[in-house]
Amino acid sequence: MYFCNDEIIMSKSIIDRINYIVALITEFATAHHITTQQAYQYLQQYKGLDFVEKFYDVEHTFSFENTVEDLTLYCKRMGGNLA
Repeated sequence: MYFCNDEIIMSKSIIDRINYIVALITEFATAHHITTQQAYQYLQQYKGLDFVEKFYDVEHTFSFENTVEDLTLYCKRMGGNLA
């Protein structure tokens, strides 16, 4: 992150990561027929977002479909109930 005239300019890698996570939340919501807000809350509650952050380097190389499957299984192990 760079600071310039009281503005924060984020590096391209951080922006790429944010864009990926936003897109992934949208794909997760679509796959489970829930709103993006519900998907975000679910992934936050059951540590799915932590999972994506920790394993971003690997997960972003897979298709969204595969990553949504990984997230669904992970959240289920953490107490979630979406199938």
